[in-house]
Amino acid sequence: MIGVVIPAHNEEAFLATCLGAVCIAAAHPSLGGEEVCIIVALDSCTDRSHAIARTLCIETIVVAERNVGKARAAGADLLLARGARWLAFTDADSVVAHDWLITQLMLDVEAVCGCVSVHVDDWQMHPTRTREIWQRRYQPIDGHRHVHGANLGVAAHAYQRAGGFPPLACDEDVALVNMLIVTGARIAWSAAPRVTTSGRLDSRARGGFGDTLAAWSTE
Repeated sequence: MIGVVIPAHNEEAFLATCLGAVCIAAAHPSLGGEEVCIIVALDSCTDRSHAIARTLCIETIVVAERNVGKARAAGADLLLARGARWLAFTDADSVVAHDWLITQLMLDVEAVCGCVSVHVDDWQMHPTRTREIWQRRYQPIDGHRHVHGANLGVAAHAYQRAGGFPPLACDEDVALVNMLIVTGARIAWSAAPRVTTSGRLDSRARGGFGDTLAAWSTE
């Protein structure tokens, strides 16, 4: 079984689109009908996120941490207990490609760090210089060294060997990948698994992707 974990804190504006894309990826014919279990880790939500997931028949777990590391870990723990062999992670404001899961698996490694692109319309929220800095600094090519919780996959045994996600409110994905490196995991730094994410300025995690984009606008 393949597991997908999506942490969410008040994501009613994006969650339905995110889940629709993940469901399409989960039904990719090249997966050969292997079960894909999708878990939304609802973290301190006070909006309609739970109702949206329920309407789409997506399983949820509830945590009250306001901590994305703990939310991701809770979802991963549940899936590992059910026997998942591969864990894939994305974010509730992101849209995965139709071949996202099979592309991760076909790389035949123990972990996959993918790239992200920003929704075209979202660049309108940022000064022109922010997009220019992005294009100059961000290289979505094989061999990159970007780490995104919105586009990450890891074999169950490698995840457990690395100790899983630490309880960090930011950069939990970087910390996990660092431990994967320390524990000798075979990692693909690949541009093949494609994910489009929000360029919003109201980040759910302080110091996260949105805050990085905002900081660039002041450089």
